[in-house]
Amino acid sequence: MALKIIDYGTEEYKQMLKLRDEILRKPLGLHFSKDELEKEKQNMHMAAYEEDRMLGCCMLVEEDPETVRLRQMAVVNDVQGKGIGRALMQFAENLARDRGYKKITMHARKDASGFYEKMGYKRKGDEFQEITIPHFVMEKEL
Repeated sequence: MALKIIDYGTEEYKQMLKLRDEILRKPLGLHFSKDELEKEKQNMHMAAYEEDRMLGCCMLVEEDPETVRLRQMAVVNDVQGKGIGRALMQFAENLARDRGYKKITMHARKDASGFYEKMGYKRKGDEFQEITIPHFVMEKEL
């Protein structure tokens, strides 16, 4: 498996959008807006590959000079549970650490919060609804 940084607007980025749409948005009846995608120009995008097949992706968004927010974590359904998400998380954490960030936060889907807890993330506050499903704010000091 190869882990790599994806540049905004490239063919790989378009592949990432398709993956995120299939796994995260379509099941909820949602789609990306142009405004939403325009805001992604400044984000750090990353993906996991097996040869030419993108297996998973995520992105980091700067919240402040010491904090980044993990967003849009997605792993192809037929390879979930095979370490792709764990490898992507470690890659994202190392990238954040290398760029001087001290903390990663996220709005984790409730059904994925156990995975993040195994990765050392802690829940902060109560459950809340976002994009029609339950979430928790989670964070980890780097």
